[in-house]
Parts: sequence; structure tokens; C-alpha cells
Amino acid sequence: MRFKTFYRLAMAVCLIGFQVNSYAQENYNNSKFKQLDEKLPTPNTYRTGSGAPGHQYWQQKADYVINVELDEDTQSIKGKETITYTNNSPDQLTYLWVQLDQNMRAKDSDTYKISQSTMKEKMSPAQIARIEGYPEYDGGHKILSVKDASGKALKYTINKTMMRVELSRPLASKKRTSLQIEWTNNINDRLLMGGRGGFEYFEEDGNHLFTLTQWFPRMAVYDDVNGWQHKQFLGRGEFALPFGDYKVSITVPSDHIVASTGELQNPSSVLSSTQLKRWNQSKTADKPVQIVTKEEAIEKEQNKKNGKKTWVYHAKNVRDFAWGSSRKYIWDAMGVDIEGKKVMAMSYFPKEAYGLYAKYSTEAVAHTLEVYSKYTIPYPYPVAISVEASNGMEYPMICFNYGRTEKDGTYSERIKYGMLGVIIHEVGHNFFPMIINSDERQWTWMDEGLNTFVQFLAEQEWEPNYPHRRGPAAKIVPYMKGDKSNIVPIMTNSESIKQFGNNAYGKPATALNILRETVMGRELFDYAFKEYARRWAFKHPQPADFFRTMEDASGVDLDWFWRGWFYTTDHVDISIEGVKQVDIDTKNPEVEYPKLIAQRDAVPNITDQHNKEEKLQTRVERRPYLNDFYNTYEEYEVTAEAKGNFERYTSSIGDEESALISSGKFYYEMSFKNVGGLVMPLIIQFNYTDGTSEVRRIPAEIWKMGDEVVTKVFVTSKEVNDFVLDPFLETADTDTYNNNFPRKEEMSRFEVYKRQKYGSRPNPMQKAQKAKANGQ
Repeated sequence: MRFKTFYRLAMAVCLIGFQVNSYAQENYNNSKFKQLDEKLPTPNTYRTGSGAPGHQYWQQKADYVINVELDEDTQSIKGKETITYTNNSPDQLTYLWVQLDQNMRAKDSDTYKISQSTMKEKMSPAQIARIEGYPEYDGGHKILSVKDASGKALKYTINKTMMRVELSRPLASKKRTSLQIEWTNNINDRLLMGGRGGFEYFEEDGNHLFTLTQWFPRMAVYDDVNGWQHKQFLGRGEFALPFGDYKVSITVPSDHIVASTGELQNPSSVLSSTQLKRWNQSKTADKPVQIVTKEEAIEKEQNKKNGKKTWVYHAKNVRDFAWGSSRKYIWDAMGVDIEGKKVMAMSYFPKEAYGLYAKYSTEAVAHTLEVYSKYTIPYPYPVAISVEASNGMEYPMICFNYGRTEKDGTYSERIKYGMLGVIIHEVGHNFFPMIINSDERQWTWMDEGLNTFVQFLAEQEWEPNYPHRRGPAAKIVPYMKGDKSNIVPIMTNSESIKQFGNNAYGKPATALNILRETVMGRELFDYAFKEYARRWAFKHPQPADFFRTMEDASGVDLDWFWRGWFYTTDHVDISIEGVKQVDIDTKNPEVEYPKLIAQRDAVPNITDQHNKEEKLQTRVERRPYLNDFYNTYEEYEVTAEAKGNFERYTSSIGDEESALISSGKFYYEMSFKNVGGLVMPLIIQFNYTDGTSEVRRIPAEIWKMGDEVVTKVFVTSKEVNDFVLDPFLETADTDTYNNNFPRKEEMSRFEVYKRQKYGSRPNPMQKAQKAKANGQ
């Protein structure tokens, strides 16, 4: 036994009762376990206390008929739309709010004005342009007209990225109205200016790749929580949008291929007979079929055609619409069975991404649909598309991703798994928030965090030992223990979040994984998570709806978890402060006296040690006649009297007490300190002296009394050698040193090296190919 701190417990023959001070039970207020009622909105007929939509829940509907034309030469679009808006609210509306997201790129944009910037000693033209706000670019929606169904002009006011349209007559509850809007806007150079959509110009072959996102005036959300959600679009907080049906006609150069939200209505008009045949084959194929091949795309790149074609797409019950267009697109597809329904998984990509996308993209789309459908609801839409556009952004049925190879077709491991991760993530956004339609303008974590969590589950099912970026608890530790001035709670508005990726993606995803694996268990968590998806599919959930549903469907009180992980910046750091071996006094001198002697002699006196080293001879040693009784007396000698006392004691106690005394069990009193402030379960590994080990799990409610230090006695049948807290690194504990008792020194490494200059080094695949070519 290695512990230096232990004491003895005398075993009595009766039970000792105790009382808990009543005022502590009645008046104690532990903020970490206080219920969230004061923070969550009061349940009502629209949103219930269980987290489900109420019996009077309502939401608005916006249907679109759009005609749009792309001008490749000027990199601009011109469009006309008719919006049919249905007022399902109980309220009468006198005006409607429309989002003009492209105005974020207008010359007087607040996005540029509020962006912090600094000057460096060396700055590129692109960095200077970013500071100036691209003054030469004429961005933003140019509204040409706003009319009612009869063609009468309506008064409208543009407030930055929002437009208020005043109705000619109030729109009553359960009634609908129509708007006709004409507009134009220039398309930004996405590689220069950034952003979710735009164009990319390929100088090598003189072609463009267009991704059209936030490209049309879109209805804002009007709901029971906010009224109109018309927070300005500043570039980070994404979108709150109502559901509706879309009929969109897209006119592009005749040799372009269009990838779009929805189902293509006129394939025979825009595809060749060969492409149409391949398209039909792909519906029943078990591997992706190339509808447009690499060779065909290269031919079009080199020999541009004149003329135009119009692609017609319809989409039902979607919250948004996006599309891409280019003559560079290679296109493959295959049908995927999702619980008896055929869904087309498809990919569009330029030749620059061929080595990765032709092999992986559509397979990753199919995989994402299968895994997400298992954990949420069956994917309801007819298609799911991945488009390689050197970025990452999501829309209903379509998303834009990255993943290009080197010119020789090789790629690094980082690019491969980065591509797979972004495809899974962006396709996964079809579920969060395109179907479970949270308010991204306000709560980024409700789509990014939940989606990143299910992405982690999908990555686990892709291949063994997948190199996860986010999800495992240990991955979030550096952020959790970082500078508190640079961290905000998860429950922070999108535009005010610091460390966006860690806060909105990593931390909520990690929290959900900890809930699933450690706090709730997979069965309870998976059922509740699936219930949340089922309840709020094609509806507008709020944070309270998620929190309440997870508790309601699982029967687990999680208020302490939501409070700590989502409303505070506390971190997990629980320390094993001390361990005492509590030993039962058997009264048997043959057992107890050797223990007492060992305890007494455990720590030798330093002076005695030095005297022994110097071979100091005492006076009594020089003059033995000075010895008497006490020089040879041993306090803990096993005498006949001591044995007799033990026999009388054993005859005086009952069989139950006697069995307990002779059981040979070990008692360890452990104390734990909450250093970081975030309460968590205690997962303790007992490593026994015989080489075996055991893990015991104590729920987080052990902290319910608010004590900074909690104490608990553990009973074992074997002697413990050492203890480890959180042995599987599942709670995101930021200090593993104090998780060991006795403490174990943590090792780190340093390297002695000569500083060298390195050029561009080939990726391992490229290096192997070169070696093979050289006969090595």
C-alpha cells in the first residue's frame, strides 16, 4: 500500500445515526444545479414545456417563382421573382421584411465599417483591399421594382441588408399576398473578396465557376418568438428563412452545366442524349456514374459555345435555393436507398478536383445521408449534391465544398480528410438547419454545433481510426483552458462570438458527445436526439425547445449541464485532492500490531539517519549496564493478555459484525475538488496491486450541494495501488496531472536540432509515385 495518509476506523457493534441540518435542505441554493426556468422562456400554446411544438404552433410560408439569367462576361445576374406569402400567424401584418443579403457587399456596408483592422509592415494588395472594403466593386442588390400581384408599385424602404415592403392593404391572418421584385447584382470575386458565393476565374483555361448564394431577395422569418427576425446580415451570422416551394428558371451559357437545389424539370432540353442515358443509368447504379465526363468538360473548356440554355428546377418545402454554373463541371451520380425511398446523390467538380472527387465525393454524400437519417429523420428530399468550389457552405439539397489535388493528381492526407470532413459537414447541414430549421442569425451553435456532432458520428462510420478534428472531449481542452477574456458562452449571438470555430462548432459538438457517451448513455441520448429532430423537422426550433426535448424524451434532468456548458465559460478541472485508507480495526493483535509498528516506523528521523551514517555510539551503547526494562519494551508485543482480550471481544459481537470484520475489504475515503467550476460526473479507475483494474462512475449530482470539495468512501475487495480520474479522457478535463493519486509526473519532450530552410516538400503520395517512377 503506497498511500501515506490513512487512518483507522474502530468497528462498533451498533449503527450510528446522524441528522442533516434542516435549514441547509430548505434554504440552500446551488447555482450550478439550479433549474433553468429563469433563463428559458415560459411555455405557451406555441411551444410547450416538454420542448414540443404546441397545439397552436404556426409558421409562415413563402413560395417563389423566379426567372434569372447569368451573364458570364460581366459576372452579373438579373432576375425577376414572384413571392407568394401566406400569413399563418394570428396577427395582421401591414408590412413585410425582405432580406437583401448582397447589400453586405455594398460600398456603404456596415460589414466593412465595423471590421477591425491593423497595419503591418508588409501588406499585399488583397489585404489593403480588404481594409478599404473593395471600393471599386459595385456590390449589393440593385432593386429595379417592387409591385403587388396586379402590377401596382409598392412603397419600400431599404435599411442596409433589409427591405421593408409596405402592403397596399393589411394582410389578415390565414390570408396570402404576392410581391413581384425585379433586381440585378454583380457577382463578387470569391477568391479575392471571400464569402459564401461568387465566382472563381481559372486563368489557365479562361473559364469561370459560379456559385450563386444569397442571390435573390428572400423573405425574413416572422415567428412567435421574435416577431420579425430582421437582424442585419454582417457576414457571420447566417440566415433565418421560412419554408416554401420554388419554381426557378436559370438561363446560362449553352455549354454550362447547372447544379441546383431541387429536381431538374427539363433534362431532355439541356442534356445530350448520351448524358440523358447516363443520368437514367445512375438512378439504379451501386457506384457513381459519370453523366458528364472529364474529357467532355475539358473539351468544353477549350471550345466555348455561343447561345443560351434555360435549366428549370422545382423544389418543395425548402427554406432557400442555391445553384452553381460552369462549363468546367464534371458530373456524377448514383441512387441511394433511404428507408425505401430513392435519393440521388450527386457531385459536380472541375478537373482540378478529379483525383479526389471522382472517387470520394458522391460516396461521401451517400454515406452522410445514410448516417444522418439513422440519427435524425429519413432524408426527405429527392437529391443531395456536393459541388467542389474551393470553399464550404450549405443550402437545401446542395452544398459547396473544397478538395483539389496537386497537378499530378496526388494529394496530402490533410486535404483528403479535410475534403471528406467538409462534404459530410455541408451535406449534413441539410438536416441542421435546412430541415430542423433553427435561427442561424441568432444561434449559430444550433446548426453548426449539432451538425458537427452528427458529422463526428458519420466520420466514425466512414473508416476505423478516422482523424477527427472535432468531437472527442480531449480535442476541446486547449480552448476550454484558454484565456477567459477570449472566450464567451455558447449562448452568445452569432456576431459577438469570439473564437467562432471552437465556440459554435467544437464546444457544442463535444458537449453533445459527452452527453451521449458519459452523462446519458447512447440509448437515452439517441432516442431523445431523434425525437428532437422528429418534432422540429420543417419547423423553427429555439434553444429551449432543444434543451427541453432532450430532458423530456430521456427522463434525465440536464439543467446543470446546459447551464455549465452553454451559459458559462467555466471549464472542467476536477482534482483528486486526497485519499485516505480507512482500515477496520479487527482488534486481533496478530493482525493489527504489525500495522501499527509499520505506521510508527514508516518515516525515519533524519537526525537518526545521519547519526547512523556517522556511526555515532551512544552512552548507553558504550555502557550496557545503563539498560533497563524500557530499553527492550515493545508496546505492540503480541502477549497472552492481548490474545485473551481479542477472544473476549469476538465472543461479544454478533455474526454480522464478525463477518464484516473478517471480510478483508478495503475502505478508501477520496476527496475531489472542483477547480474549474464546471461540474461533471466522476469516472474513477481503481488500479489494484494485483495488476487488475476497475472503473466506477459517480453521477454529476454528487456536486448538488454546491460544495467545492466532495468526499466519498469506496469499498473494494482488493488493495488499491493508485487511482486515476477520467481515465478515458471523456470529460474534457483540462489538467490531467491532478487526476492521478498518487501524483504522476507528466512527461514532455524537447528536440535538439539545427535550424534548416525547407522548400515545398511533396506529399507522401507524390513522394511514393516519384520513387516508383525512379525504380526505387
